[in-house]
Amino acid sequence: MDILVCSIVMSNNKPKVLVGMSGGVDSSVTAALLLEQGYEVIGGFMKNWSEDIDCEGAGCTWREDRRDATKVAARLGIPLHTFDFEKEYRRDVVDYMFKEFEAGRTPNPDVMCNKFVKFDLFMKEADKLGCDFVATGHYARIKDGKILAGKDKNKDQTYFLWAIPPEVLPRVLFPVGELTKPEVRQKAKELDLPTADKKDSTGICFIGEIDVNEFLKTRIPENLGRIITTSGEVVGEHKGLTFYTIGQRQGLNIGGTGIPYYVVEKRPDTNELVVGSESHPALFRQELTATDLNWFNQPETPFNCQARIRYRQPLQACVIESIADTAKVKFKDSQRAVTAGQSIVFYDGEEMIGGGIIE
Repeated sequence: MDILVCSIVMSNNKPKVLVGMSGGVDSSVTAALLLEQGYEVIGGFMKNWSEDIDCEGAGCTWREDRRDATKVAARLGIPLHTFDFEKEYRRDVVDYMFKEFEAGRTPNPDVMCNKFVKFDLFMKEADKLGCDFVATGHYARIKDGKILAGKDKNKDQTYFLWAIPPEVLPRVLFPVGELTKPEVRQKAKELDLPTADKKDSTGICFIGEIDVNEFLKTRIPENLGRIITTSGEVVGEHKGLTFYTIGQRQGLNIGGTGIPYYVVEKRPDTNELVVGSESHPALFRQELTATDLNWFNQPETPFNCQARIRYRQPLQACVIESIADTAKVKFKDSQRAVTAGQSIVFYDGEEMIGGGIIE
């Protein structure tokens, strides 16, 4: 049966699903696949950030994205609802991001967006519409109540899903997790979807690709201080510890030394930024502590598993030595640029079992 006809012939006993449609190709194909699988599909566009609010030059594209989502919904013959979560997104994601940066940490706003918006507020809207499931275009898989890495290992997005409430998992669908990105684009072309060739979104969830430092400066003033080497030599001046992260090389503006320096430490007590060479021991750590833990499958400790401390980092062998309010983790190999505020996500083979915030 043609997919467009299939979307119109609704049956009361079909499972109903609310699909997060961002106006991109992944969520478009998600909706199409679910129609093919026999679901009653409703599209939901989340308006979380607008050009009219603190978005000067930030490249916000929500109007264009909603137009694209509307075109896809029309092509598939499904309704599309728009949900305005801007107030909550500002409070739970953007304000959190600024608070973390001001405290000297480097947060991951996409993790909080999934936790508080896509798999909380959006789920509540699904309940109001009488939906059995919610679905998004994430490259991940759910099997036997477990979250597994997406088939396309280069696009796997389980790193960003560790903080979602475990209790919602039985009602979540990730259809494109079974496909590679080229297969998703090919499917979109076969169905003549308007988003088939649309460029992937980048940058901060729902805000887009922006100059993060310029964005931070809309609220956080510069606070000049010394840049010193690990041996104490003054080599430059920084604009405020907020605007730098561990392991950073670009933007230090240290000239005349002929040595490529990297940020190895931030000292808020003295407002000093410490830099060292790429291989300096201060840039490497073998152990860390994680807080704000969330588990889908909490292990007994000590537990040998794998983890990553940044998106797309190859999985690293480690031992979770203990779990209480915090998790103590020891890696087999020293890790470069362990950064407070970023996420550590744990895996048992393909299964993503949980994660936390690096302390």
